[in-house]
Formats: sequence, structure tokens, C-alpha cells
Amino acid sequence: MSTKDYLEKDYYKVLGVPKNAKPEQIKKAFRKIARENHPDQHPGDKKAEERFKQASEANDVLSDPAKRKEYDETRSLGGPGGPGGFRFNRGAQGGGPGVNVNDLFRNMGGAGSMGGGGLGDILGGLFGQGGTGTSTRVNATPRRGADVEGQASISFMDAVEGTTVKLRMLSDDPCPVCHGTGAEPGTMPRVCPTCEGSGVQVSMNGTTVPCPTCHGRGLIVDHPCHACHGSGRAEGTHTMQIRIPAGVTDGQRIRVRGKGASGENGGARGDLYVKVQVAPDKVFGRSGDNLTVKVPVTFPEAALGTEISVPTLTSGSVRLRIPAGTPSGRTFRVRGKGVSKVKGGHGDLLVTIEVSVPSHLDKKATEALKAYAGVVNEPNPRDAATSDES
Repeated sequence: MSTKDYLEKDYYKVLGVPKNAKPEQIKKAFRKIARENHPDQHPGDKKAEERFKQASEANDVLSDPAKRKEYDETRSLGGPGGPGGFRFNRGAQGGGPGVNVNDLFRNMGGAGSMGGGGLGDILGGLFGQGGTGTSTRVNATPRRGADVEGQASISFMDAVEGTTVKLRMLSDDPCPVCHGTGAEPGTMPRVCPTCEGSGVQVSMNGTTVPCPTCHGRGLIVDHPCHACHGSGRAEGTHTMQIRIPAGVTDGQRIRVRGKGASGENGGARGDLYVKVQVAPDKVFGRSGDNLTVKVPVTFPEAALGTEISVPTLTSGSVRLRIPAGTPSGRTFRVRGKGVSKVKGGHGDLLVTIEVSVPSHLDKKATEALKAYAGVVNEPNPRDAATSDES
């Protein structure tokens, strides 16, 4: 919307809400008007169509905090020509809309306080032209660019320590020929007459859908740029470096703000989401911020107790005391030898003991084991399991 639209149109009156109306009130009032005056409900009814169009325009401004603030500030400049606006006379000389220049300068702080812009810039803002009067401004609703997803494969060690990866992405920069407008140099796109630059239309139930005329762009390009064929985007690829934080897990998505698709009509870029694939390690596993490792011990070591050397991921090995009678599957915790935590510190190293049973015994070992079986005085573990089941 131009400054002139803001000064001439009372959007609060159109929706029938007070100037201090809350967003919920504005939404409710608009939906009511939309249901009662939707063109699909009143085919051929020009008054209903115009009422619906005015309500859509008012809702587009008042439901957007930034647009509403600009609208309120523009009308608060005041003037005797109407509530919060300058005095325009549609019957001015030359057939075009007129403006009371005395009111204009009085509300702008006097003729001597125009600043460097001068009268041309002020009138350019009112009538949609630049200070020279030669360039037409094209106003369409800014739209944020789409989010983009990439993929990065890293090693187990890189996931634990953090790393930087290079991603090759399709280029989404503005076309260097048309500078992102999509229009052939020397021409300009025009605001879509269907959605008036918003890029959306309102359905009968009050929800918004992409405008079918401009396909959601808010602009129509009559003379497409020969280089980008109207897309406004340069074709090609580019490489970017992405920092992967320490402690990332397999399948985790890393958000990189402002590295997604370019916005339209001055809108911000979307975000880039990098999905991380972590290769498995031959020795270690992950359980949250903890590392896991399995260490085999012999039957005598498990039965009599021993001290073993346990590998760590980054600092050689640590010594761990295994008490006598340790069963297979028991897990010991070595604190601070796990993965770096996002909020500082480290997880732990979880060491699981696996008792190794020899697949072959020589004659001497067999006799010794039989002797052990003959002197051991412990209950049969199967008997205990059977009594628990009963």
C-alpha cells in the first residue's frame, strides 16, 4: 500500500473495530465480513465484491504488526482534511488527486524542515513516484524465502569433537542482469491486480491461499528477463562452510539461519537445515552424551578380579578395577570420558564387561576345570531361575 492509500482509507472503519482493537478482534471481524460478502456466495454482486476486497485490504494491513504500525504512524501525522490524514481533493486541477500543501508542510514540521529529500521525495511517497517523477514504484508484500535442507556425512570422531563441513548447494542469488526483479532490463514488474501485491487470496472460510494469478509472488512480469527467464535467480552452484557442533547425533538437523532460499520483494532469506549422518565406530557407541564400549575379560579374570586397560576416544586409555565375581554384561562408569555436552562438561564412558569363554581347552585346562567344578560349593544358577519363575 502507498502512503496515499494509508491517508485516504480508514481500515478500522472498514472492519468496524476500534483503533485499539486486539489482533483477535481484527481477525474475527474480517472473517465475519469475508463470510457475508465472499464473491462465491454472491456471484455478480459488485457491492459485495467491493466490500470483500476492502475488508481483505484492511485485514492485510491491520493483521501485520509492522504494516499496522506504519499505517497508524502515517495517519497520526494529522490534518484538518480528515481523521488522522492529509486533505486530498479528488477534483483538483488536472483531473488527478490534489493535496493541501500547507497542511502537508505543517504536519511535516514546516517547509524548512524537509531535510535532504525535498518536496519531490515527499510527493513521491504520496503518489508512488520517485523524486524525479520518472520511476514508478512497485510495491508488493515482502515474503520470506523457503527453508532448504542439505545433508552432511561425518565420522564418529567428528561428531564427538565437532567439525566444519563444506556443502555444495544450488545457487539462489539474484540474477545479475535483472537484479532479482525477473523483468527484462528497462522494464518493471507490475503489482498483481488480483491480490494487490499480497500474493494471497482469502477463501470462504477466512484462510489465505496463494494467489492463482501471480502464483504467490504478488507481482506480474510482462517482459521476462532473457537471462533468468523471469525467475529472478541466477543459475549455478556455490560452496558454503557449515560448522557442526560437538556432540551432534546421527540424524540430527542443524539449523543455519539466513542461508536458505532468497526472499521475494525484499523478504528475508529462509534457513538452511543440515541433516547429519554419523558413521559408526568400530569400538565405541553412543548413548546420549555417554560413550559406550565393550571390553572382553577371561573367566579367571572375572572370577578372581583384575585390573584392565580401557580405551578412550581422545586420551589414550584408563585403568579400571574389575572386582572378583563380576558377571558378563555388568557395566562400569568412568566419569568425564564421554561426549562434550552442549551446555559444558562431558558425559561418561560406560564400560560393559563381556566374559570370554574359550572355544577349545587342552587336557591340562580341562582337568583343572573339572577339579574346580568338583570343589565349588555354590547353588546351581538354573535352580534359582526356575524357582523365580514358579
